[in-house]
Amino acid sequence: MNDSHLRTNADGTVCSYIGEDATRLFQAKVVKQGLRACKLGMRLSRNATPTTLFALTKQFTGKSYKRGQYDLAIADLDIWITTMLHALPIETTGA
Repeated sequence: MNDSHLRTNADGTVCSYIGEDATRLFQAKVVKQGLRACKLGMRLSRNATPTTLFALTKQFTGKSYKRGQYDLAIADLDIWITTMLHALPIETTGA
């Protein structure tokens, strides 16, 4: 039984990612922001290199990315994130 869902505040902001699928959604959002930062020339850490971020993106999209394909990877992650946002149930608290 998969009980993954998003818990949101009354204003619609996500306050909790609950379950395996929701946690993967959060991970995809973090990877996307890391790709955006690397595209601007930032280096996040010794472990979060563009190569590792592209490898993580491949886990979500199933596509391989070459050096410099930031825009393609970000666009593919956007599609994956949007699909997951629509697929996960949303529980609103404090309404």
